[in-house]
Amino acid sequence: MRNIVATHFVSLDGKVDPTGGDPELHDTAWTFKTVDALPEMYELKGREQEEAGALLLGRVSYQMFAPVWPDMDEFTRYNTLPKYVVSTTLTEDDLTDNWGETTILRSLDDVVRLKETDGGEIQVHGSVSLTRALADAGLIDAYHLLVFPVLLGQGKPLFSDADKAAQKLRLVEHEVYKNGVQKQIFEVVR
Repeated sequence: MRNIVATHFVSLDGKVDPTGGDPELHDTAWTFKTVDALPEMYELKGREQEEAGALLLGRVSYQMFAPVWPDMDEFTRYNTLPKYVVSTTLTEDDLTDNWGETTILRSLDDVVRLKETDGGEIQVHGSVSLTRALADAGLIDAYHLLVFPVLLGQGKPLFSDADKAAQKLRLVEHEVYKNGVQKQIFEVVR
């Protein structure tokens, strides 16, 4: 059974996207505007690339990453990994041809079947709506969070407000950087 790891930049009030998820207005620059960047706070991102066995993305994140990540020096290993996009609307014609093997999954049942295959860790980058759906379905095994010392107020929250039982987490790694960013790695307790 493969693990699904959701990895996100998040504000202290739990927001990941101050635009509320509008792809036309999407702005991850809030992370860079909030604090001075420190190389050590991105160590986790390098480690994630080495640990990843596949990427799992929602349609919006796929359409934002696919034109950009293949040409970025920071994400070269991701280019070689299989990618899975959860979407009911995306077609094979919508997939980019320069980002390696990509498979469209049509439902969370397809994600369950993917988890049951052999291979390394499946990472969810961006894809906030997908992260919430996976969490609500009990499919996430760990969270890798870089928590920024800012209250965004508005925007898209990382966690849903679905009426469900509490989910216990185990903090397995934590670090606070000089700029106030906190690395928090949690495993889901089953």
